[in-house]
Parts: sequence; structure tokens; C-alpha cells
Amino acid sequence: MNKVQGWLNVYKPKGISSFNAVYKIKKKFNLKKIGHGGTLDPLAEGVLPIAIGKTTKLIPFINKNIKEYEFKIKWCEQTTTDDSEGEVIARSLKVPSPLEINNQILKLKGSILQKPPFASAIKINGKKAYQLLREKKNFQIKERLVFLDKVSLLDSQKQTSKFFIRCGKGFYIRSFARDLGEKLETKAHISSLKRIKVGKFEAKNANLLDDLLNIRQRLFEFKGFHSSLCMLDDILAYEIDDEKDITSISQGKSIKLDIKKLIKAPLDLTDEKFIFLTVRKNVISFGKLSGDLFKPNKVLL
Repeated sequence: MNKVQGWLNVYKPKGISSFNAVYKIKKKFNLKKIGHGGTLDPLAEGVLPIAIGKTTKLIPFINKNIKEYEFKIKWCEQTTTDDSEGEVIARSLKVPSPLEINNQILKLKGSILQKPPFASAIKINGKKAYQLLREKKNFQIKERLVFLDKVSLLDSQKQTSKFFIRCGKGFYIRSFARDLGEKLETKAHISSLKRIKVGKFEAKNANLLDDLLNIRQRLFEFKGFHSSLCMLDDILAYEIDDEKDITSISQGKSIKLDIKKLIKAPLDLTDEKFIFLTVRKNVISFGKLSGDLFKPNKVLL
């Protein structure tokens, strides 16, 4: 079982951390190497991409992917954590109308500045922000540039509004809710959060965590188990079958490629291109392609 590698699409339920969800899968299937892409808060549910075996080295590529969420904002209250688990620290009587909300979110698109929540894993002088918050230390978090592709209002009922959002790496939905409240001259926090997509990983194809832990199946027999290559978006890839080339790559050596055999071959190879080498659709290395010479950055053999 420890030789299995690939991606597993898992639906994390509320009330458990991403770390604990991964630990339960690791223990159940006796896995040596396992990791996840894009942490979900315990309060949140939804798609959690799980990497098995050497595929864990590809997690940074999944974390760069566009993500989609559905979530609810509760108006009139701001909390310490910007979600319903925190203590209320500010109140307002104003509930924004759907018209006010739509007028405001129309202005929000592209690269925007966002300050992560105090209850986050952002490191401040080597310590995670949520630890400093628990210790009641005074600290500040710097704003950073994040990408917002689309946001839309789905429904509004009394003090709660439901939204859809499509965003990039490092985007905090809790920060979005807090900031939107301020822009609408009220207070706000997240009351529920569901991640429905991460790159090619979708909620409709995900395995429920309880099913993974209770059904007697081998890991690669579950739906939503994918080769290490097929879940990576918009990549240059090259399938190799020559044993000499595979041996050279395993030793970290450069090899020459037949450019005509490139999957999704680029029009211009004058600049160095990032590329994945595969054997039976599983990534064995990634690195730079200069002309027809492949130089490995990392080897997954």
C-alpha cells in the first residue's frame, strides 16, 4: 500500500481540522507519506485534495489553483476570528439590502489588498497568528495582494446573505466577509463555509471522509482517486518509457527529450519552460526544459 501514489478527492466535514482528516486517512490505510492542499478551517466543509506517496511533492502546484466557495455572511456582528466560533467584539444595527450588497461586490474583482484574519496560520516573527491571539498578545498582520475572479450574491434572508466566490491562492473568505461589512458600514462574519472546487477537484466527485474510513476498499479503488499528473492544470508534460532515461532521472541527471512528443507542446522553446516528466501518467520528476534538454529540479522516484 505504501507504494500507492496519486491524488484523492476528499470531502471534509465540519468539526474536524484538515490535519486530523489527513491523520485518520493515514492511519486507516497505513500510509507513510500523505499531505493535503489548501487547509480548511474546522468550521468549514468541502473539497480537500489529498496527496499520497511521492505525489506530496506536487502539493505546491495544487495550492496555486483557483478555488470556489459557497458561504453565508451574518451581518451586524464582528468576531475575534471573523467566523461564528469567535467572540463578538463589535455590533451594528444595519442590515445591508441586496441592492447595496450587489453595488459593492461589483467593484470587487481582480487583484485586491486583503489583511488575513488574526485567527490564521500566518507567521508573525516565527509564531502563528492564531497562537498569538490565544495568548492575547498585541500584533499586526500586513495586507497582501490576493486574486478575486468572481463574487455573486445568491440569496439574502433577514440577517444572513449567501454568496458564491471564485478566488486564487491565499484568499481568506473570513477576511472578505469582515471587509465587506466595513464597506457596507456594518459588521459581519462568516456563519458557514463550503469549498466546492479546487482546480480539477470538485465536490460532486469527492469521497466523504466517513466513507473512506468505514468502507472496506483499497485506497485506489475509491472514486476520485487520480494519477499524480491528471489533477495538475495547464502543464507541459512528457511521457517517458526508456529505462535508461528513467534511471538517469532517478540519479538526478539531465536527459534529452524528443520535443515532438511533448503533451501540449509550446509554440516557443527559446526560453526555459517548466515541465513534468511522467511514467504511466504518474509524475516522476519536474524541472526546466531548455531547448531539448530537461534538467530535473525534483525527482519523485
